[in-house]
Amino acid sequence: MDIRLKRIHDPADPEDGMRMLVDRLWPRGVRKADAGVDVWMRELAPSSELRRWFGHAPVRWRGFRQSYRSELAAVPEALDRVLTLARQQPVTLLFAARDRDHNQAVVLREVLLERAADGPRGQPASPTCYAGDFAAYNGLDREDP
Repeated sequence: MDIRLKRIHDPADPEDGMRMLVDRLWPRGVRKADAGVDVWMRELAPSSELRRWFGHAPVRWRGFRQSYRSELAAVPEALDRVLTLARQQPVTLLFAARDRDHNQAVVLREVLLERAADGPRGQPASPTCYAGDFAAYNGLDREDP
């Protein structure tokens, strides 16, 4: 699975795959015709209140990450749509922030990769447990009175 991060102001590259804007507002100074955005996922952007509170201040990064993760937990279907695409082709999460290390796309990528590692919804991520095939393991080999 290939999930990349890129500023929307950086030039598009064919290797970007599906280019997905994850900002709630359209970035200033970027024409839609020139952006090369395939899909705009506003529902995955931080709420306006959280975005304003954070203000891209690195001292608030920890609190932002925690609050944004909570917001993302409320939109599992949108996360699953991105993962479905990312399993088929590279996905590049586009953001407008100048700080490449402290922005919502960084957190979103973390959440997506964690979710992918957990496996499909409702399915265990680890191999199937065959303990049920072993009576002794389950205590089924003894006779109950």
